[in-house]
Amino acid sequence: MKTTLLLLCSALLLPMAARGQAIDEQSRATLSSPDKRLELSIYQKRFPQGKRELYYTLSYKGRPVVRESALDLELDNHLSESAMALKIDRHDKWFDNLAITAVSGGGKDTSWKPVTGERAEIRDHYNTVAIAMVKDDNPMYRVTLEARAYNEGVALRYFFPENEKGTYYRVKRENTEFAMPAGTRAWFHGWAQAPYQLLPLKDWPDESERPLTLELPGGLYVNLLEAQMVDYARTKFKLSATKADTIVTSMHDPADLISPFATPWRGIMVAETPGRLAENSHFILNLNEPSRIKDESWVKPGKIMRVMTQTTKDARANIDFAARHGLQYILFDWKWYGPAFSFDSDATKVAIPDFDLPGIIQYGKERGIGVWLYVNQQALLAQSDTLFQTYRDWGVKGVKFGFVQVGSHRWTTWVEKAIRQAADAGIMVNIHDDWRPTGEQRTWPNLLTSEGVRGNEEMPDATHNTVLPFTRYLAGAADYTICYYDPRIKTTHAHQLALAAIYYSPLQTLYWYDKPEMSDHGPELEFWDRIPATWDETRVPQGQPGQFVTTARRKGAEWFVGTITNNDSRKLKIKLDFLDKGRQYVAHIYADDPALDTKTKVAVRKMKVDSTTVIDASLLASGGQAIWLRPAQ
Repeated sequence: MKTTLLLLCSALLLPMAARGQAIDEQSRATLSSPDKRLELSIYQKRFPQGKRELYYTLSYKGRPVVRESALDLELDNHLSESAMALKIDRHDKWFDNLAITAVSGGGKDTSWKPVTGERAEIRDHYNTVAIAMVKDDNPMYRVTLEARAYNEGVALRYFFPENEKGTYYRVKRENTEFAMPAGTRAWFHGWAQAPYQLLPLKDWPDESERPLTLELPGGLYVNLLEAQMVDYARTKFKLSATKADTIVTSMHDPADLISPFATPWRGIMVAETPGRLAENSHFILNLNEPSRIKDESWVKPGKIMRVMTQTTKDARANIDFAARHGLQYILFDWKWYGPAFSFDSDATKVAIPDFDLPGIIQYGKERGIGVWLYVNQQALLAQSDTLFQTYRDWGVKGVKFGFVQVGSHRWTTWVEKAIRQAADAGIMVNIHDDWRPTGEQRTWPNLLTSEGVRGNEEMPDATHNTVLPFTRYLAGAADYTICYYDPRIKTTHAHQLALAAIYYSPLQTLYWYDKPEMSDHGPELEFWDRIPATWDETRVPQGQPGQFVTTARRKGAEWFVGTITNNDSRKLKIKLDFLDKGRQYVAHIYADDPALDTKTKVAVRKMKVDSTTVIDASLLASGGQAIWLRPAQ
């Protein structure tokens, strides 16, 4: 058996006199990651009057990562129980009388190829344990605690098998604790598009979004995340009101469910460096179901720009610019079909003058440029049953969902249904505003990207940009909407260039606030012209959230490297040891040069390099550097 599963058969109860509790050692299960570095221990405690509680701990190389923490769900099924003449559960806590009936272990080691992704192949390798439980006074209620241990982290969830009496379930709260070592700090952000603050685990101004990255004393990095949240309510993180240094899950609202069902995975990623944490962004995907799209050939990643002035003339100009600069799509943003917040607007009819949409779609098709359309939630709610098929018939490639409501169980199930409806019609999707993915891209690869990020719509500073690779991007692709010419940008132009390599999105928005006439077609644009939107390999060789980051990505034989600093100037060394040994490359280096007499002040130079080369990067405050590496001829 691959799983390291320890069942201690002794029935000895070790007294815990301080609280009148005792660990039932017979209940303990210990699960190790394949590389043996992570160890998850799950056990039950008995309290006076026979009450029971579940707990877990997590360690890395013997070092505590999560101290003793409670596992708990609060359910209230009394209305369903009453309506169906079933026994009503009267326990103060639903988990009070769960008895463990069986413990089983196993493992898996397979690989899969994503349609779009940061690597060509993803290994899905874990050990697992399942702890089956039943209410000792009501055998119709059964639940299994499932746990997985990967080299990248561990994950836990509850599975409720089909209820023999047919009762329904109402999950009111999920009280999963994460008791962290004293001195832990969190990259707190109160909503999906919020700025970040590095805070201790006390006096938070609000609940924090997920994923939540933690810096532990002694140098370990942890990320708490939610995966496969497709039929549930969004769960953020709050501080415990009674336990120091302890984070607790906080559901947005109750979830009303029918068995069989599983709660979302609670993931705990652990790494020795921030870069390794970022490299393991596939962890959340492995906690989701395989693709449900049989023929994925129509899912085409690419780069996209928004048409700022929605007229036929401007649309053609944007198509011409996109074709010249290696983009694949253009987007018509909101109000093309009328007031976006009104149910009276019909998203199958153009509502602005001088906008020949069929002609524009055909013009783009002739030049290899596809068209995406924005649709606000009001129109999606009213028309999604037929809207995507209509767009498919028009030749539209994708839809950007706008101002999507998030958090509640209702809106979670609605957006998942809309993604599926789009997939059924062969339409790709980009979800904007406060919604964040939980790994759905594996199941529905037509979901190319989503916002849920403080990007260039709000023009954050360079320091914020250095935090994102180690926080938001662990949830999956993000549509940061990169700009280049807009004067409101708070970074250098080389910094913006580099973001296309650092930030992953298989639908990569470039020139967000820009217009074709703003461009002087400078030579540095070849970096964006050449860069792909998906990758065969990704490395994050150096970085520290809030300070700097270097990301290197490979497509075929070519590499694209981005480096950015925070609001401070910085000197960094870029090692090229990821290149094939014994092979020469031509490096095209794009760097800020204030002395240059150009609009963007980005200098381009070339040099021969190999895997032993170290490039010195002298970064301006809020600056960056981009490198395109291709094999020498």
